[in-house]
Amino acid sequence: MAPIVEGGYPLPDDPDLAEMASALSDAGHWAEIVDSEWRTVFVTEGLRFAGGFMIEPLPVKLGTFAFGAEAVELHLASPTASVAVDNARQLLAGFGAWVIEDLPGGRDELRRLVDPRLTDIVDQLGTTDRSSTYSIEYDGHGVKDARPRMDLTAVRVRDRSGRLAGTALIHKPHIDMSVLASLTAMGDLGHLQRMQSVARAARRPGAILFADLEGSSSLSKSLSTANYFALGRRMTRAADQCIVDAGGITGRHSGDGVIAFFLAEHLGSELAAASACIGAARALRVAMVDVASRSNLAPEQLTMRFGLHWGAALYVGQISTVGRTETTALGDEVNEAARIEACATGGGMLASKHLIEHLDPAAAHALGVDLDRVTYTQLGELTGATEKARRDAPSIAVCDL
Repeated sequence: MAPIVEGGYPLPDDPDLAEMASALSDAGHWAEIVDSEWRTVFVTEGLRFAGGFMIEPLPVKLGTFAFGAEAVELHLASPTASVAVDNARQLLAGFGAWVIEDLPGGRDELRRLVDPRLTDIVDQLGTTDRSSTYSIEYDGHGVKDARPRMDLTAVRVRDRSGRLAGTALIHKPHIDMSVLASLTAMGDLGHLQRMQSVARAARRPGAILFADLEGSSSLSKSLSTANYFALGRRMTRAADQCIVDAGGITGRHSGDGVIAFFLAEHLGSELAAASACIGAARALRVAMVDVASRSNLAPEQLTMRFGLHWGAALYVGQISTVGRTETTALGDEVNEAARIEACATGGGMLASKHLIEHLDPAAAHALGVDLDRVTYTQLGELTGATEKARRDAPSIAVCDL
């Protein structure tokens, strides 16, 4: 029995299939390759992760018949179990004519090799005049009724003499590429990868940034609806750019508020995560001057307050729905960061002692923070402390950056 390969797969032994496998992997395609007798010889990491709901890669048994019992049973033990048999039936119905052509024993051999739950499909298969490429549509993997349709394109792989080496099966969502392009046009690849890396919720230490616009209610009343919307868009883009440039992950946007997380696993260390959080906040403060200018406002009309905190045990993960995908975090420190931000009236930038003490002298000096002279005040003792801060987090020590 062929071994289950959990890590990166070796390229197929056949040089033509290896060439195809390398090209598909390099381009990040969701693809699998079968040999001339429809035995699986390669699966890209992207397809494995897609089958594992972008959380963990699915194991695949190399050398097994693509529509055999071993292959189906492996999917029945995976997150895609609910659709495993249906998918296998759809794919066999779509490409079965080629399978019959390729197997030395034709239809009889196919009937012997397939999983018993697919046997009835074999007798329904006809012939095809397709010789090199064709596509089918099938039900994708999802949760309950949320199963997006998928396209699967099969491409014959032949050597220079015309000998059939195998077939590449390339999957994609059933959506026009222009739509996919528009959805990703403004996305930052590094940020998208960071978001994907936290698809599985887990404890992740990191720094937390909360920011909000002061006096937004009066500002909204003084501007036309169209102008206020344009202002909000500029602020949101500026905030996200500062966060992404610093290596953070953008959280949800609520009204004129911004939330971001700077995780140690992404920045390389807790020191780097704390430094990035402070750097992003300061960059956003500077960016707001440009946003004000472009909006024909004075800088003092766009005053943001900031709350920076450290989360030693943040529970960070991704929430995806039919309408959006976002990263969020749970933990007492998240609520505390919100309380810190609410107390930073007058455009202040309050950072907790927990965050500042993650800096070493060199990092602090680079940020203009003198660790020997910095002084802290308990949140509940601040003149601008809110009722919620005095109730929920009065003893958190903060300094003004």
